[in-house]
Amino acid sequence: MTIEIRPASRRFRTVTEGRETFHAFSFGGHYDPSNTGFGSLVALNDEHLPSGTGYDDHPHRDLEIVTWVLEGVLRHTDSALGTRDLVAGDVLRTSAGSGIVHSEVSAYDGRTRFLQTWLRPDEPGGVPSLASTTAPADGLVDVIGDVGLGTAGARLYLGRATREVVVPDAPRVHLYVVEGTVGVGDRSLGADDAARLVDEGGRRLDVCGGATLALWALG
Repeated sequence: MTIEIRPASRRFRTVTEGRETFHAFSFGGHYDPSNTGFGSLVALNDEHLPSGTGYDDHPHRDLEIVTWVLEGVLRHTDSALGTRDLVAGDVLRTSAGSGIVHSEVSAYDGRTRFLQTWLRPDEPGGVPSLASTTAPADGLVDVIGDVGLGTAGARLYLGRATREVVVPDAPRVHLYVVEGTVGVGDRSLGADDAARLVDEGGRRLDVCGGATLALWALG
């Protein structure tokens, strides 16, 4: 049973082509051999895109990608499944499988912010697919649900908690605080702080006045 607190100040930061990205794990030119992932979770990027900036066509394969738009409008174009505009609150799950090419660009007259998570699938070479849903304005809800992921046992709870949160019964849980304050043990986490919990299922987290959270339960 362990809890590791990862304050916002420890995130890697990339600034390029007008966009700013904060990385929870080793990514691109940022490498820390002790921080390459947490269970099947291999990336959690907090993306800040000025209008018209983002990522032109680029490939992925053998990744489960979950994107949660927090502000603005993100235009997602997939090589096989077309274009869709994701607005604040929208959640897009992409199974890259045997390979996709997609782009992600801000289509908003102002900043677009989104949180994107990458996970390793259990098996390589699956059939690419997309599914979308919306995170609730109130409450913390499993947005994977019946859609599922190619990573067995993974669940993602998103939304705004206004009361005590019970840690899911999972071997590993990753908590990311988007906004607000959450008490984890004897520590207080604020915006952009994270915690990695191992065998802590059932622990109660204190929410102080409301907090927007991303809570991964990992098999």
